[in-house]
Amino acid sequence: MIETPNITVIPARVAHARDIHRLVVYWSERTPVLLKSLGQIYENLREFVVAVENDKVVGAAALHIDWADLAEVRTVVVSPDHQGRRIGQMLIEKQVDIARDLGIERVFVLTDKPAWFARLGFGPIDKAELPHKVWRDCVNCPIFTNCTEVALGRDVS
Repeated sequence: MIETPNITVIPARVAHARDIHRLVVYWSERTPVLLKSLGQIYENLREFVVAVENDKVVGAAALHIDWADLAEVRTVVVSPDHQGRRIGQMLIEKQVDIARDLGIERVFVLTDKPAWFARLGFGPIDKAELPHKVWRDCVNCPIFTNCTEVALGRDVS
């Protein structure tokens, strides 16, 4: 468990799903965060960790296993009232720790904020290194042919 004053990062529970969904909806209307239905949040709840302050969800991030040695950190969202408090970093580090515990060698992100992820140890990779992601998710994305997101990876072992 990662802690900072009043903020704790924990595995998501069913009671957190609606709060995660609210954050995803908020950011999907303003950024390239992909909209997920509440049903999708429930279906993938085990992938999420949440940042909690006084029993309120203020951030969330998911870790999706793509292959034996590769997982994607995705759906990183932090409440607009809690920006600049390193909550996003806490969420990423927790997911990297989980990936390491699972025996996954590398995590990746697709992002429009490469500089932010670079500060967390992520470096550029070619999307061609991510065939499972591209052919499972990206090919069905409405911006697939005009995608401007950058692929970044980080070794975790």
